[in-house]
Amino acid sequence: MTTSPTARPSQWPVWLCWLAMVLDGFDLVVLGTVIPTLLKTGQLGFDAVGATLAATISLVGVGLGALFIAPLSDKFGHRKLLFACVLWFSVFTIAVVWAPNVAVFSAFRLLAGLGLGACLPVALAYMNDYAPAGSAGKSTTRTMTGYHVGAVATAFLALLVIPDWRTMFVVGGVTGLVLLPFLWFKLPEMTHAERSARKEKQATFRDLGKKPYPLVAGAIAAASFMGLLLVYGLNTWLPQLMASAGYPVSAGLSLLLVLNLGAVAGLFIAGVLADKHGTKPIVLVWFGLSAVFLALLSFKVDNAILLNALVFVTGVFVFSSQVLVYAWVSQLFPAHLRATALGFAAGVGRVGAIAGPAVTGGLVAAGIAYPWGFYAFAAAGALAVVSLLTVPRAIAAGQPAQERVG
Repeated sequence: MTTSPTARPSQWPVWLCWLAMVLDGFDLVVLGTVIPTLLKTGQLGFDAVGATLAATISLVGVGLGALFIAPLSDKFGHRKLLFACVLWFSVFTIAVVWAPNVAVFSAFRLLAGLGLGACLPVALAYMNDYAPAGSAGKSTTRTMTGYHVGAVATAFLALLVIPDWRTMFVVGGVTGLVLLPFLWFKLPEMTHAERSARKEKQATFRDLGKKPYPLVAGAIAAASFMGLLLVYGLNTWLPQLMASAGYPVSAGLSLLLVLNLGAVAGLFIAGVLADKHGTKPIVLVWFGLSAVFLALLSFKVDNAILLNALVFVTGVFVFSSQVLVYAWVSQLFPAHLRATALGFAAGVGRVGAIAGPAVTGGLVAAGIAYPWGFYAFAAAGALAVVSLLTVPRAIAAGQPAQERVG
């Protein structure tokens, strides 16, 4: 259920949910900016095994937070849980500064991830409760631009402060603490959809197993897995894949930037088209074109302009495909089950976030990353299309507007 366009004219929810996504973007790249320094200096006892542990356990924490903490917002309210999660994430992000060794460093990253993992589904659930009818696509994709803005801003910060790696975590944690009073005082207490949900049975994961939801939840989770496999796999390994193809290392790094610029453009385009033509056809087209352009990257392109254009367009489709999955979840499930369903999709997706870099890393280690890395990514996009096609047409089209699942 959505509020009317005139019910709550304040723009605070829009900006505050966007800023919550900036924190998620910070977390996406912060380890990548500090691990080279930690490995080079050996601080905290970091070595390759320790770096892998820290990176993996961070994603595990985020996945657990999405799966098990985000659904609590359907019981306690989105505003309160978003506040609590940002507070939790901020405290344990700052705590990393005092970690005496790699084990404690990783433990703090796990704990911080628990709070952060719930932020994305809770913020998106809140935005889609708040958004005017018919704007779920734009609301979700525009909110998620904060994710990429946070990633880019963190990368620029690293250029300024590294090798002082502790400053990275101080800035990330303090940013979250500064956001807290705004979340508490400026977010409306409860949306109309939340008030309605309080009159209904409280949602749990068991509700996803009741008709008509099991097949829908499974299809969405599979697509989310594939979507985040692509996002994290490409962000981690694109420079190395391009180097394996014979491109200069500097070209690979610049192409990573081009890829993410395409992602931002794609978020705006996808949201508008999804609201105009329906989310399902657009997300299917987006994943399908992701598969096509990822496969095309397996061919060596000598023209720099053409190569950059190809990577940019790939970014347009790959990253917004995953965000469109979240937008569709917000439409497929009723208000009282929305945060639970988003948490499930995001939590399963985080498993893909772990699998993507791991699978591609295995191909790199085997010396077959090019071209098989791009073929693996293309296959993931195609599998996402297949999974989403299994959502029954009756579910995608039926149900009354206030409780419809599609």
